Amino acid sequence: MTFKHLHQLALENGDAIHLLHECIDFLRKNKIILPAITTLERIVWEARAMAEKKLFNTVSQSLTNEQKEKLEDIITLQHSSESNKTILGWLKEPPGHPSPETFLKVIERLEYIRGMELETVQINHLHRNRLLQLSRLGSRYEPYAFRDFQENKRYSILTVYLLHLNQDLTDKAFEIHDRQILSLLSKGRKAQEEIQKLNGKKLNEKVIHFTNIGQALIKAKQEKLDVFEVLESVIEWNSFVSSVEEAQELARPADYDYLDLLQKRFYSLRKYTPTLLRVLEFHSTKANEPLLQAVEIIRGMNESGKRKVPDDSPVDFISKRWKKRLYENDGTTINRHYYEMAVLTELREHVRAGDVSIVGSRQYRDFEEYLFSEFTWNQTKENTRLSVSLSFEDYITERTSSLNERLKWLTANSNKLDGVSLDKGKLSLARLEKDVPEEAKKFSASLYQMLPRIKLTDLLMDIAYITGFHEQFTHASNNRKPDKEETIIIMAALLGMGMNIGVSKMAEATPGLTYKQLANVSQWRMYEDAMNKAQAVLVNFHHKLQLSSYWGDGTTSSSDGMRMQLGVHHYMQMQTHIMELEKEPPSTVLLVINSLLTTQRLFILIQGMRFMF
Repeated sequence: MTFKHLHQLALENGDAIHLLHECIDFLRKNKIILPAITTLERIVWEARAMAEKKLFNTVSQSLTNEQKEKLEDIITLQHSSESNKTILGWLKEPPGHPSPETFLKVIERLEYIRGMELETVQINHLHRNRLLQLSRLGSRYEPYAFRDFQENKRYSILTVYLLHLNQDLTDKAFEIHDRQILSLLSKGRKAQEEIQKLNGKKLNEKVIHFTNIGQALIKAKQEKLDVFEVLESVIEWNSFVSSVEEAQELARPADYDYLDLLQKRFYSLRKYTPTLLRVLEFHSTKANEPLLQAVEIIRGMNESGKRKVPDDSPVDFISKRWKKRLYENDGTTINRHYYEMAVLTELREHVRAGDVSIVGSRQYRDFEEYLFSEFTWNQTKENTRLSVSLSFEDYITERTSSLNERLKWLTANSNKLDGVSLDKGKLSLARLEKDVPEEAKKFSASLYQMLPRIKLTDLLMDIAYITGFHEQFTHASNNRKPDKEETIIIMAALLGMGMNIGVSKMAEATPGLTYKQLANVSQWRMYEDAMNKAQAVLVNFHHKLQLSSYWGDGTTSSSDGMRMQLGVHHYMQMQTHIMELEKEPPSTVLLVINSLLTTQRLFILIQGMRFMF
């Protein structure tokens, strides 16, 4: 019974420590005498081994012989364009800076994975945590390591990893498109600003001419003089005509938009957008069908080579800003360049808003995929213990009744509400005045002056010693916690990432540590799940501090952002004597961090709020 329970848990999570705790809890709950710890460890080990075997066999047996041959090829054959890399090494390469060329490289890898047809492998019934663990291992193992595994283990890890990589590459492809659209708009805005700078002197001359001519016309009207005589006394007629013509050339659109400057940059988008529309598949609700129809029209034009946009092409979804540039001078012919740019821009906005989903994406998948399946929901809905009715009709009726009661109360008490006014159907709230006295500001400044100066490295080690957050950076393969030496390396890697200098420069700036050591912990210990767990440790520790209660009980949060300028190029000035950290107990100064180490924010976070106990 105990083994069966553990085996089921091991199918969901292969962490040995987690399984050991669950085993002990299960025995205590069922009032079973605990055996020796070695016996428990053996039970956990057997449960893990059996669960892994079942998992590997399930995935491996669903693969065809052709798929297995392709999996063997990616770890044995070299890529045609990369003579010193296997196909797997090529697939793992970082995409690089967002550009049309990078997009095409990402799509090349994406199409290679799709060509293996791994989506036919049935893994949806397997637990998500287990799949993430396998994918994490696959991202870290080198091809030579895969060749040493048994076939079922090798095929399973590679399959799960490639399926997750397929999602990541899909997300990356659209992210590059997102950046390219932003770059397009940014370049248009900068081009307009540059035009204004170049024409500044001429524009000033036209303003002076306008002022002089305006004053002359006012004088002519007031004194009833001949308008043309007064005008020519200020500026010659030919000069006036030339000035008007020149002003027309200098004039920008009345709404001061820069979309008219984007047409020349259309061809930079064309380097990759036909591939984008060919490879990525978009879905949406009925409300956004016109947008997807426009996408299909452009896709069809790309395939057929047609240049003219059909007159009946949907345009209702396009914003007014783009519609002003959408038609040619005849008012009926659709401009191909502006139509395509408008559709691609609207597509970007709707995908980011969640109105349009991308098939095969993780970040932009269909909303339905976030929900329970109908089968799972029917099995569990009776045990949800929700405080509301599961019937939509009952729920909406109750909510409507509650809202009406509150509205009646608001109507009856609208004149008694302090700082709230309801006039002509508009609700207005009075602005809150600052309630921080000057004495509090001075006291705050004096407290900060009392804080002793401390090295960033010492501070980080103090926090690790006090909170133990570093213990969450377990090895992705064997779940082993870092020892003392590895902890120092982890802290150095975190600093390198937090300061946005990377592990290479951090190794150069840190005596006693090598690039290989830093790269190893970054690869095997600093994965997303470990980061999230370490963050949870810090947040929980922060929440338990008496001082944190002054900011509330933690049930609500603020989304305000704070910009902190960093001089990253001065990193060499920071004394990173990490190998010489003192072994004394932590100082009384503790850095309270709200959220951890999402790598590049580390340096900002560890220079954030500091308090004294």
